[in-house]
Amino acid sequence: MRYIETKIQGLRFKKTTEEDASTILEFIKKIAVYEKMLNDVVATEDTLKESIFQNNRAKALLIEFNDEVIGYIIYFFNFSTFIGRAGLYLEDIYIDPKYRGNGIGKEAFETLVHIAKDNKCERMEWVCLNWNEPSIKFYESLGAQALNEWTTYRLDKNALDKFS
Repeated sequence: MRYIETKIQGLRFKKTTEEDASTILEFIKKIAVYEKMLNDVVATEDTLKESIFQNNRAKALLIEFNDEVIGYIIYFFNFSTFIGRAGLYLEDIYIDPKYRGNGIGKEAFETLVHIAKDNKCERMEWVCLNWNEPSIKFYESLGAQALNEWTTYRLDKNALDKFS
């Protein structure tokens, strides 16, 4: 099954293949522009093909509405030691602005919840930029809670290279 059908007429989620790498990269750049982080994008079609499709590091879905690609989702599975179970980590979700506010985002989350449950995940997590009020309101409308007691840390490639 290459598509995940939804309750919204004309809306479906395409399970991607290597041939979709250029479209995925296009949407990565769109979300980066929205998040004011385009200069941080170093991904290429080749790195996406290797990471997503050859090494199975993540899953990608294209969001199609009436046969037009209007967004994408990237997620992967993680693990919680506290609950002793897998979780689904949502890396990216992006829907073209002209399609927002029509239930597509909610349908995307319902699809992700089904994927999480099918894989015996007991939670979903993601990050959101603290200035992104529309997304924050949307996530809270779904019942999601901000985890203010946690701070995200990162070692980038340069920092990793400093270790011997």
